[in-house]
Amino acid sequence: MLTEKTKKILLIAAFVASVIGIGIALYFLFFRPVSQITIVPGEGEEPSIIIGADGLPISGSGQPTTGTTTTTPSVLPEASEIAAGGITKTIVLTTSSVESVTVSQNGDGMNYYDPRDSRFYSIDADGAVIKLSNKQFPDVDNVAWNSDSSKAVIEFPDGSNVVYDFTAETQVTLPKHWEDFEFSPTQDEIVAKSIGVDPNNRALVISKSDGSQVQSVQALGENADKVQINPSPSDQIIAFANTADSMGFGRTTILPVGKNQENFKGLVVEGLGFDSLWNPRGDIILYSVYGDTSDYKPLLWVVDGTVNSLGDDRRSLSLNTWVDKCVFASSSVAYCAVPQEMASNAGMQRSAYEMSSDDLYKIDLSNNRSTLVARPEISTPMTNLQVSDDGAYVFYTNNMNGRLEMIRLK
Repeated sequence: MLTEKTKKILLIAAFVASVIGIGIALYFLFFRPVSQITIVPGEGEEPSIIIGADGLPISGSGQPTTGTTTTTPSVLPEASEIAAGGITKTIVLTTSSVESVTVSQNGDGMNYYDPRDSRFYSIDADGAVIKLSNKQFPDVDNVAWNSDSSKAVIEFPDGSNVVYDFTAETQVTLPKHWEDFEFSPTQDEIVAKSIGVDPNNRALVISKSDGSQVQSVQALGENADKVQINPSPSDQIIAFANTADSMGFGRTTILPVGKNQENFKGLVVEGLGFDSLWNPRGDIILYSVYGDTSDYKPLLWVVDGTVNSLGDDRRSLSLNTWVDKCVFASSSVAYCAVPQEMASNAGMQRSAYEMSSDDLYKIDLSNNRSTLVARPEISTPMTNLQVSDDGAYVFYTNNMNGRLEMIRLK
């Protein structure tokens, strides 16, 4: 039988043995040098690879590699100085909002109204500004320019209307009940709506630019808002009326109004919202409508504009925009601002696209081809497009801030 002293000695010995055993186990697991297997290469083989006991290669003492990985940063395409189908530089001509723009009398710049000081100015492509007159016209509501930009009908919020001749610096007053003025493209004449209180006293009228020799051309009655004044360069048509009965199947007949009350053949259009633009020669009408065939997006069409074949050769240009965002540079070439994105039913939601970014397209009517000319380097909603007489510049109003800007075409 073991004594108490003997038991204590055995317990101490067992403890010491267990400590030693644990230490040996730790040594073998973590501190023992790794055994190595050397694979000796044969003739022509690579140098030896040292394999550890766990089967994995052991790093050698070779020199570190000095090669680096080169990453090329993405570079945005540089904006072109001249429109070539891609991102294009835009030139800001005015530092503030301007109104009532048109090509200047010499054809290489723009006339405009500056509401800050109520005066009219002209600016060229280099940014040089001159006053068209020292006369001030406060709170101008609307301006219609004649074909050479030397005269303008100026409308005011109180209904007052004047014709101002910037060359002679003379002014005449027109009746207050006249509105929606347009100059004839070829004659020194004005076409307007005479809106009397009684619908029986409402009519389309023509007069000389000084308000003399007034002729009543067509009664309007209750349909004044359905008539668009748009005189033709041929001096035969003065307006279009959307007063015919619907043809069904999404089609509408637009009636041309003759200057001498002629009954011209109507234009059959595929949709609603008809608006039009004559080419300078007067033999083509560019127009936009929206309807089922275009998913109710505005779509550009062209038809023959000569009176003997009016409305013939109707064809779609497959370009979704409104015709008031277009301008003719010649009788066969037009430029249009086209929204970069457009959803279904956009034709019925015009206001939703007033600030939408536009691209600039060229339309060649000799082959019905539409080509992307420029995407402004800064997203821009473009309105009031005009082309210089030499075709070198497209001028436009930036609808975001009202400033006058331009893009070089050549």
